[in-house]
Amino acid sequence: MRIHPLTRHATISAALGLAALTGGLALSTGTAAAYDSDTTKISCSAVKVHKSASKSSTAVGVAYKGDKMVYNQWAYKKSEKTWYTRGKITRRSDGAKISGYVLYQCANPYGTNGAPTPKKP
Repeated sequence: MRIHPLTRHATISAALGLAALTGGLALSTGTAAAYDSDTTKISCSAVKVHKSASKSSTAVGVAYKGDKMVYNQWAYKKSEKTWYTRGKITRRSDGAKISGYVLYQCANPYGTNGAPTPKKP
């Protein structure tokens, strides 16, 4: 399938405009914004994996310290004043794969060090 050059340029322009508008960070409306996918490890001893970016949402599993996480989004929940990281976690103990949101402090994009949370929007 070929993409027409004008369509390609319009798509690239729209993506660049959105990136400039958001400053490359997650949106502050309580929804998640995509950014580059990468791998990190869970740094907390245990953390619940939630279905959505909220402490009160349904827990779909538990991730433990050292479990690998491939993250692809992060979100700021305004009402909770909390950042979340979204991705797929692979547990070391049983190899189970869990998709969902975890607290940013437990799976930050800077690895297992205590990276500061992003500015609040």
